[in-house]
Amino acid sequence: MVFYRRNELQVAMMRAIAVLVIACPCAMGLATPAAVMVGLGRAARNGILIKGANTLEQFRNIRQIVFDKTGTLTTGKLQIGQWQAIGIDEATFRSLVFSLEKYSSHPIARSITTAWKGVPETTLRQVREIKGLGMQASDKDGNEWKLGSYLLAKVVTTDDSHNIYLLKNGALAGWLNFTDELRPEARTVIDSLKASGIRTILLSGDTTRKCREMAEELGMDAWYAEQSPKHKLGKIDALMQEAPTAMVGDGINDAPALAKATIGVSLSDSTQVAMQSANVILLNNHLGALPLAMGLGKHTYLTIKQNLFWAFIYNVVAIPVAALGFLNPIVGALVMGLSDVVLAVNSVRLRFKRVTH
Repeated sequence: MVFYRRNELQVAMMRAIAVLVIACPCAMGLATPAAVMVGLGRAARNGILIKGANTLEQFRNIRQIVFDKTGTLTTGKLQIGQWQAIGIDEATFRSLVFSLEKYSSHPIARSITTAWKGVPETTLRQVREIKGLGMQASDKDGNEWKLGSYLLAKVVTTDDSHNIYLLKNGALAGWLNFTDELRPEARTVIDSLKASGIRTILLSGDTTRKCREMAEELGMDAWYAEQSPKHKLGKIDALMQEAPTAMVGDGINDAPALAKATIGVSLSDSTQVAMQSANVILLNNHLGALPLAMGLGKHTYLTIKQNLFWAFIYNVVAIPVAALGFLNPIVGALVMGLSDVVLAVNSVRLRFKRVTH
């Protein structure tokens, strides 16, 4: 009788140990971080720097993507085209434009300072940047100079066909045009996103005519022109009320919108402010990596769900088997280790599988 009870106790202990071994939640603990680490690693190898695991998972929710124009959908490598001085000589015009733009980080400013390097400078005072409009300063004679987009000049001219305008004491003193090219991958990126049901939107401070032409050329769903940083921020806020929204930009003017968006995406050649405000940086200045980032977000989340499913099913099936005495604790330990291996292998698949967004 004592022997029988001792045998019962031994059986109960073995079953209890088997259940404890099987019930170890290490597989569930590995399910999410294993998939996320593989996803982030693949993104990094393909030139996509993602700040934080949450950002990677949020890509699956994005339903619309907003693009800046200059330096984002275009190369930003502007070439000076036609220009004209009005009421001042050409040498003075070039000197003033160069002297004002050397204080700006805008792609247009960088193009001017590079192309006109060596032009004699004009001594300016109280130089400041008017966000979303351009530059402003005064010279030693007290003249006020402004240089910027049509938004700055529309009070003195109805001609919106030029890139930047120079104003002297509120009067038009000249204009300057640039030639810029679409990024080679821009059309492919827009087509790929639209094919996946993602709404594409152009949001730029450029003129209505130029934004409309680019949006129509790329087949984008919507466009908004002549937007100041404040307007961009408000537009992103409004769009986010409709659906999760990503913003792709590269300049100081885009920084508030990048920070506000569900996901802010910046190119590696962007301003420091833009890169600091963004959640994702596309290295090598390669816009074409954006669809891959979207696909990795979707498939990382899918891999996490698969991992959790297998970890949960393992416990659901194995715990009753162990409790009924059909599973030796040693075998249970081996099976438990095997479950971790299955999750790891499933996560590593993300490194090689074809991801589509």
